[in-house]
Amino acid sequence: MVSVKKEGVILRNSELDFENESVLNPAVMQVGEKVHLFYRAVHQKNQSCIGYCRLDGPLTIEQKDDKPFLVPEFDYEKHGMEDPRIVKIDDLYYLTYVAFDGANALGALATSTDLVNFHRQGIIVPQISYADFDRLTKNNAVLNEKYLRYNRGAKILADKDFVFFPRRVNGKLTFLHRIKPDIQITSVNSLTELNNQFWEDYFSHFNKHIMLGPKYPHEVSYVGAGCPPIETEHGWLLIYHGVKDTVKGYEYSCCAALLDLDDPRKEISRLSYPLFKPELDYELDGDVDDVCFPTGTAQFGDTLYIYYGAADELIACASVSLAALLDELTSIAKN
Repeated sequence: MVSVKKEGVILRNSELDFENESVLNPAVMQVGEKVHLFYRAVHQKNQSCIGYCRLDGPLTIEQKDDKPFLVPEFDYEKHGMEDPRIVKIDDLYYLTYVAFDGANALGALATSTDLVNFHRQGIIVPQISYADFDRLTKNNAVLNEKYLRYNRGAKILADKDFVFFPRRVNGKLTFLHRIKPDIQITSVNSLTELNNQFWEDYFSHFNKHIMLGPKYPHEVSYVGAGCPPIETEHGWLLIYHGVKDTVKGYEYSCCAALLDLDDPRKEISRLSYPLFKPELDYELDGDVDDVCFPTGTAQFGDTLYIYYGAADELIACASVSLAALLDELTSIAKN
């Protein structure tokens, strides 16, 4: 098994009004020795915005804003901006997040050229009812029955964990998103292609777009994209979350898989055990118990630092040797 070090808590909630309930699930952008965290900040009545802090190196807070970095501006996000992720593609930063309007939770996008000024691009993922999903997927091979369990009756299906690959794949913008219980993948030449006709065709061939589904006991309930994929010589390293239902409720673990560079729908290998799971007090007991929810990474030398929301209450970090993790995944592939 790969050895993982829990580095401890990076950031807790404060008395500041915008984050007086919890801070969690940060988008992470490394620029040299600096690590920028754009994190979900929660205040009363579970209202979320995005806060900002900068680390010097992987673990030391150098600057933290005392005001929200981004706040809801439009109806589609009026009840919260949740669980951001970030990548840089060419010269543009893509900050994805879950926009919550009080009823619907859907992946949205803001872009920037400087990490300071972000421009909202709206909801990017499909807005589809369960009735239409059921109609359009009828001609697919049999889907996991949990699509029915998690989505039946929804006016708009929740589509979360919206994460871009950090470069174009075969010339196309490629992103992950998640309608429970699987992780789906979408590729387009331009985001302008994402119209109703595109999504009708997408769901008519839905099986082709399922990238990763539950496989092992620690992820038996559902899986979701976590950190932006990391390009390596062996393939795309995907740090994701897996969820299992227990007598206490759901347990969220950090998981790892290796995907083909040219066609990420092809799984090369994945760990049969969690990379790490809730074990420490601040992971086991919080706003939502038993949660390790990875959303971003930074690399210093051979050490990969994984930033995650712990028990939906604070931001923590774990580290692992990247070489050791890749050795483990490639050895699994050979066997």
